[in-house]
Amino acid sequence: MIAVVADDVTGATDVAAAFRRRGLRTAIVFGVPAADTIVADSDVVVIALKSRTAPPDEAVTASVASMSWAQRRGFDQFFFKCCSTFDSTPAGNIGPVADALAERLGEALVIVTPASPRHERTVYEGALFVGSQLLSESSMRTHPLTPMTDANLVRVLGAQSGRRVGLVRHGTVARGIEAVEVALERLMRDGYGHAIVDAIDDADIATIGSVAGKHRFVVGAAGLADGIATALTSDRRADDTAGDPIPDLGDYRRAAVLSGSCSPRTVEQVNLMTRDTPSYRLDPLASASSDALAAAALRWFDELPDRRTPLFYSSVEPRELAKTQAILGVATAAELVEGAMAQIARGLLERGVNRLVVAGGETSGSVTAALDVTTGIVGIEEAAGVPWIFADAGHPIALLLKSGNFGDPGLLARAGDPQSGPYD
Repeated sequence: MIAVVADDVTGATDVAAAFRRRGLRTAIVFGVPAADTIVADSDVVVIALKSRTAPPDEAVTASVASMSWAQRRGFDQFFFKCCSTFDSTPAGNIGPVADALAERLGEALVIVTPASPRHERTVYEGALFVGSQLLSESSMRTHPLTPMTDANLVRVLGAQSGRRVGLVRHGTVARGIEAVEVALERLMRDGYGHAIVDAIDDADIATIGSVAGKHRFVVGAAGLADGIATALTSDRRADDTAGDPIPDLGDYRRAAVLSGSCSPRTVEQVNLMTRDTPSYRLDPLASASSDALAAAALRWFDELPDRRTPLFYSSVEPRELAKTQAILGVATAAELVEGAMAQIARGLLERGVNRLVVAGGETSGSVTAALDVTTGIVGIEEAAGVPWIFADAGHPIALLLKSGNFGDPGLLARAGDPQSGPYD
């Protein structure tokens, strides 16, 4: 069995989708599992934390506690899931968490790669690319919480970690499994504790996955998960989930969409959806209280003349976001919106909504916590890396938790439409 600790909720669903896509039964746990947490019979359990932007000591504590839960249950391999854009600050949290988990598991050298070619994230000469752009030249450069101004992962991780960080170059990966294993052995002999591994396409991911599958602890994104799963299931048919009891999405017909991400792709998705959908914008400048913002939004919902899927959003263009943050401060603006989104989600559940589409990692974390969702079954993907999660929050609910940059322009509108979806 494989246990994954993910540093945010949408990252957790992304990596869960990668394992399930290869036919592995996959369950998800939201938050640090309690001692008596029970999950469905699974090959993979993904633990979704909200630790990416937490203070480093809190992130380490939550991650170690989650890993300890999995160790007590006899898991064979452990995976720390970071974002494919390596979202972090100079203080962490990727380095501190990876160091702490490696120490607990007694791993001298840890494979690290956020490469995910499926999502156009590649690593070459240790530099992370988003599509054809260096990470430091992409929209991630101005991320409101974790701005990424350096694409050199050896440097980025080295600033956060207490271990030496080395590099396995693409030329080595291209020569195959044995060459990568030799390079890793050399780095370990030379005293390195982490190894950034280049990957630019699916063939590289397959090679790294075959190597990583032999390591007890690895760090990476959904691409690495796909590589490991491919190596484990090479004799299985993709999407072969016989015996995996996935509910019928058609049973979840009262829908709503919540969007808190301000990523360019989510803003595009929101702008498209507002053309034909009842829409309510949460403006943090309108009130100093999350309670008031949520109450006003729910009053609007209660007065809707029909049961069309509503959209609640705070997603705005960068210039407008910057104005709000300049007035309120980055942290206060985020807290107002996330608090309101959490209360709106609770209110919608109380009003009978059972199909909830959520855009943004921080928003997804706030919503799942507010709904007291603890475990779920991973279903089919609505878009690459965006699977439906079937959970129970007082009554059965289908959740689509979307990372800000994921999905085609019509994703939010399509997922919120009970007449459409991958089960039709």
